[in-house]
Amino acid sequence: MRPHAVHAVIAVKSLDRAKSRLADRLRPEHRARLVLAMLADTVTAAAAAPQVVSVTVVTPDPAVADLARTLGATVHPEPRRDSIDPADPDGLNTALIDAAVALRHRHGPIDLLALQADLPALRAAELSDMLTTAPHGVRSIVVDHAGTGTAALLVRDATAALDPRFGPDSARRHIAAGATDLGGDWPGLRLDVDTADDLDLAVDLGAGAATRAVLYDIGWPDHVHEQVRHVC
Repeated sequence: MRPHAVHAVIAVKSLDRAKSRLADRLRPEHRARLVLAMLADTVTAAAAAPQVVSVTVVTPDPAVADLARTLGATVHPEPRRDSIDPADPDGLNTALIDAAVALRHRHGPIDLLALQADLPALRAAELSDMLTTAPHGVRSIVVDHAGTGTAALLVRDATAALDPRFGPDSARRHIAAGATDLGGDWPGLRLDVDTADDLDLAVDLGAGAATRAVLYDIGWPDHVHEQVRHVC
């Protein structure tokens, strides 16, 4: 086992429910393409971090599953709707728990990392730095750029439950449950994309190749076109 090795889990909703807060800027088919592109950049960066030994994507969506497999990720089916906790209406936490349990059933006691699926500016080096510096024996989080959400949840205890509490105000709820707030300088890791402003920030920070290509193709604001031409 590699030092500090972890198994990463990413949950993705059905594409027809994707990125509703961008509905005033992007048509549904464009939002779906963007979700797939950001997932591709997130998985690619996560898999390139030397401590990450596997990436599992849990999803009910066939297109998401197909993409995950092409990226070398394992696909875990979303739990049945009747098994989802009523306190978890989106099913995100239930999906992450189910995948985490399956991973430990398959691999034994392992450290776990839950990542958001929409981190297009994530860099493998900053994820690696976070995984190296995070304390052992505890649950840790990386608070998102807005200061209220959770971009990543790490369990550096091979027997402790993942215990995800994603959703509104998740950073506070994770910390209240005992998670350590990691304070590193990891801008790409903290930048999950929910709004048009977030997407512009990701472009300015340096979005991954898949996200840049989709934004160029769908005609996102002109400065995106200039950056893509410069990069390409």
